[in-house]
Amino acid sequence: MLDLALKSRRVVCPDGVREAVVVLQGGRISHVLPHDAEPPGVPLVDVGNLAVLPGVIDPHVHINEPGRTDWEGFDTATRAALAGGLTTLVDMPLNSAPVTTSVANLAIKRAATQGQLHCNVGFWGGVVPGNAGEIEPLITAGVLGFKAFLTHSGIADFPNATEADLRQVMPVLARHGLPLLVHCELSDDNDAWKQNDHRSYPNYLASRPKEWEDDAVAMMIRLCEEFRCPVHIVHLSSANSIAPIAAAKAKGLPLTVETGQHYLYFNAKDIADGQTQFKCAPPIREKANNDQLWAALQSGIIDFVATDHSPAPPDLKQLESGDFATAWGGIASLQLALPVLWTAARRRGATLPDLARWLSENPAKLAGLSQRKGKIAPGFDADLVVLDPEKTFVVSEEMIQHKHKVSPYICQELAGVVELTFMGGEQVYQRPAFTHLNQGKLLTR
Repeated sequence: MLDLALKSRRVVCPDGVREAVVVLQGGRISHVLPHDAEPPGVPLVDVGNLAVLPGVIDPHVHINEPGRTDWEGFDTATRAALAGGLTTLVDMPLNSAPVTTSVANLAIKRAATQGQLHCNVGFWGGVVPGNAGEIEPLITAGVLGFKAFLTHSGIADFPNATEADLRQVMPVLARHGLPLLVHCELSDDNDAWKQNDHRSYPNYLASRPKEWEDDAVAMMIRLCEEFRCPVHIVHLSSANSIAPIAAAKAKGLPLTVETGQHYLYFNAKDIADGQTQFKCAPPIREKANNDQLWAALQSGIIDFVATDHSPAPPDLKQLESGDFATAWGGIASLQLALPVLWTAARRRGATLPDLARWLSENPAKLAGLSQRKGKIAPGFDADLVVLDPEKTFVVSEEMIQHKHKVSPYICQELAGVVELTFMGGEQVYQRPAFTHLNQGKLLTR
């Protein structure tokens, strides 16, 4: 492992942006020195005015391997991560087959990573009806926490959990201090909307109303208060839930919240009928709603932003028919996590330290990695991204490393070009080439 020093006029540290030299030794950050320092015995790489940030951590990714590797896989997903400045992913327990609801299934998933892990990856376990007996063994096996759906997941072997199921597992998670991540929609079974125009985005949007989310969030706040189990609301899209979330946090409940890049970058008016590449659940809502999500993120009520990268082959996205009723719901965006958020954020006066907090520091806390990842500070892992924040690019299919080149961001002009990615002190990506693959490690809590 080659030790080196990285010099920049814009190093994003926990206390703000500073001119500094970051010394990388033994896979960690050993020192953050003044800009004029010349540490002896290590090569000095001067990146000038390019920004140096902690590597991006995305704790909401569907990699889908094994079982649905034709949708995505560890090789393509972790390559895309490096190209986007992401150094750590946490894989969701579903869309793969088998799903991560038992220790045996976790072992199968870990085995599938062999020889194709290019960034660090951890795993969430799953909570489904009937697997309460697997929760403690999965904790012992090293999962970082657990995920549950309150509505149909779209995958038959990952059914939604009921309140009774959660009541079985939340005391266990509270005892261990592990988070329960929840897809918050309490759906009714009204499919009447499918009798209307399947290509209509307003029709699809109306089919998953804010009330579904709001009722589910209210239930999770109530259970969080009862059990004092850490609860994390994934991909919040309904701004109606912001006030109750703020009130719960003010009471000191162990509640955290993420939203997705697509809920901040797009709004419903951006989506034409038939554009199923935008389909996700919960759906992308009206602009006023998005503005409220931004305000909650900037005030700290929403803790961070994660992609919910959920790719599928073009035929499953129904790109030709434009049928929202049958299209797979999921936004493919892993490689673009940083520039999408930065493009939208800088229009609202956000700063590079905001970006580091929303994409690195706070996600590290959820995953139980905050003692070693998510900050540029001595003792932390040397996972870094070198970014040109002013440079822009237009998203093209050719540059995307995801297995399928389907994304609503195609042809969007984004700000923030990832020039270099370092992982564990190793340079693993220098635009546009990968320089050191197969350096990823499996992460356990």
